[in-house]
Amino acid sequence: MARAGLTVERLTLAAAELADEVGVDNVTVAALARHFGVKDASLYFHLKNARDLRVRIALLALAELADRVAAALAGRAGKDALVAFANAYRDYARQHPGRYAAMQIDLDPETAAASAGVRHAEMTRAILRGYRLAEPDQTDAVRMMHSTFHGFVSLEKTGGFRHTPRATDDSWTRTLDALDAVLANWPPH
Repeated sequence: MARAGLTVERLTLAAAELADEVGVDNVTVAALARHFGVKDASLYFHLKNARDLRVRIALLALAELADRVAAALAGRAGKDALVAFANAYRDYARQHPGRYAAMQIDLDPETAAASAGVRHAEMTRAILRGYRLAEPDQTDAVRMMHSTFHGFVSLEKTGGFRHTPRATDDSWTRTLDALDAVLANWPPH
């Protein structure tokens, strides 16, 4: 029987907050039960296991980020849209490191297709249409953009840029300038 006040939504949000504090790999059903002051078994009415919990965090994070990106993109096109998307992505990763890490979980195809990841892909492709990229170039450009954003925020998070005096924000701006230049001058096949 469900414990009064415990819902999947409440558990997922608490787990996401915990992930931001201690890292997604440290979010377990036991840790979440301790947070709520209940026995582990009482959470299994709502959750299958730790993997289910982490997938729920990933889905929440994908939806939150999609909402942020959509708001950032409103009324923008071209480089302005690219920069708005990238900044929303980076800001989310910095503000919610555990949720961001959860978004990297490999989702099964059915779950992925029903997630806000689809919205991310649609928004990314909308930006790329502004650069007049069609398939298969769009797919290649989507992969390049994600690799660039993810690589930068991951290295930034782990301190990979601490060893030089140049401000990270300056490098971020130049990275986006370079990405815009590549997209605007996409090489022909």
